[in-house]
Amino acid sequence: MSVAGDVSHGRFTPAQRALHWLMAVAILAMLFIGVGMVSTVTARYLTLVSIHKPLGIAILVLAVLRLALRVKDGAPALPRDLPEPMKLAARLSHVLLYALMIAMPLLGWGMLSAAAYPVELFGGYHLPAILPQSDALHTLLWNAHRALAFVFFAVILAHIAAALFHALVRRDDVFDAMAPRLGRSD
Repeated sequence: MSVAGDVSHGRFTPAQRALHWLMAVAILAMLFIGVGMVSTVTARYLTLVSIHKPLGIAILVLAVLRLALRVKDGAPALPRDLPEPMKLAARLSHVLLYALMIAMPLLGWGMLSAAAYPVELFGGYHLPAILPQSDALHTLLWNAHRALAFVFFAVILAHIAAALFHALVRRDDVFDAMAPRLGRSD
């Protein structure tokens, strides 16, 4: 992903780091809520759905904001001694993460629209349908949403593994670029 701007001190901006960690919690919660939704037929299903829908829209909004900040503020440079294949993997994995953070909520919204189910946010506000009602389209989007959830989970695991590799094996500044600085100012 091309970046504009220069991130000072080899770290992401405080806003970028705050959004990263907020979204990390939200996305992990969303994945577990999704697993809970598809594995129950009890009354908990409706509770999980009532959380899943607005949380998905919140993730979509935050992902767009985060992408805008990434374009505006850039990202710290990767270490010069990092092998080119690893640099390419880092760039591609970030493109994939951003694509999934945006595509998953849009697929969910489209899927619900195709099923004529409202996307209800907190406070009873309903989002408009973005696709026409169609059982075939609903099935297609449901299958895509489900399949991409597994892909998303795998990409997140790879992202965490890469972060731990940089923190514990390479001991370079890659992990520190996004790590929170508790009790310290930037």
